Amino acid sequence: MKINRLLEIMTLLLNKGTVTARELAERFEVSTRTIYRDIDDLSAAGVPIYTNKGNGGGISLLENYAISSTLISPRESEGLLLAVKTLQATQYPELDRVLEKLGAIFKDSLQHNWVEVDFSPWGSLPDEKNKFAEIKQAMLQRQVIQFDYVNNEGSKSSRRIEPTKLIFKSNAWYLYGFCLQRQEYRTFRISRLKNLFVRQEKFEPKADLASAQAKPEVSAQKMIEVTLHFQANVANRLYDYFDDAYITKQSDGSFLLTVLLPAGEWLYSYILSFGGFAEVLEPESIRQIIGDRLKQACQLYEK
Repeated sequence: MKINRLLEIMTLLLNKGTVTARELAERFEVSTRTIYRDIDDLSAAGVPIYTNKGNGGGISLLENYAISSTLISPRESEGLLLAVKTLQATQYPELDRVLEKLGAIFKDSLQHNWVEVDFSPWGSLPDEKNKFAEIKQAMLQRQVIQFDYVNNEGSKSSRRIEPTKLIFKSNAWYLYGFCLQRQEYRTFRISRLKNLFVRQEKFEPKADLASAQAKPEVSAQKMIEVTLHFQANVANRLYDYFDDAYITKQSDGSFLLTVLLPAGEWLYSYILSFGGFAEVLEPESIRQIIGDRLKQACQLYEK
């Protein structure tokens, strides 16, 4: 498309300084007459582009020119940088070169250091970031990956997966792929992938991918409605995970939360993570379990 050619011409000029019409014509496989028409179109759009004839001449842009001043606003350029930086956090290697080009194109309108995106959890080893690069490479090369996985109930298993897609949802990264053990599509939380290994084994994409419904890699769990009372100083954690519709603010500044949650260890651990700032009101069975576990915890520190 012509618009793509015009944008690439500007990118080349910003990075190289001066380019001849013949070089551009050969690059885009068009005539020099077409290139000169493109130059006229850019000039008419307000791009300060000019040509010098003779030896050492060619097509150039005025010094210090930035694309953002005519085609992309400062806000749009900042949004573009944020998008690229976000993808860069997945260790996608080509994006380093993209960022370099963006710096040359937008110049003063982009500052590379205003945002940093890191999806690895606190306390993780540096190798944690390599998971994204290895999974991405396996997807591009259509290679099976192997890893150990711990599900929501703490059960550990070894899996061989045909990786299909990386998904970022609810503050966490997930891997979507075809599980060779279960013979169906499954979704795995990447933070629970351990001992990841890219096998030499190749695979072909499944024909029914578009209609496939991935199951989360968890055992069937019973959902239970719970009512919890939270002190005001932990309100930020509630709003991080739950919609306002489930939260009721009390006259004393505390909060009530009534919501369906999966019964089991995850629920107990979540409630206990609030320490003395959360109380189970209902159901009584959950309240009893939390009370017993708090007593057990206290006994550890009374010794």
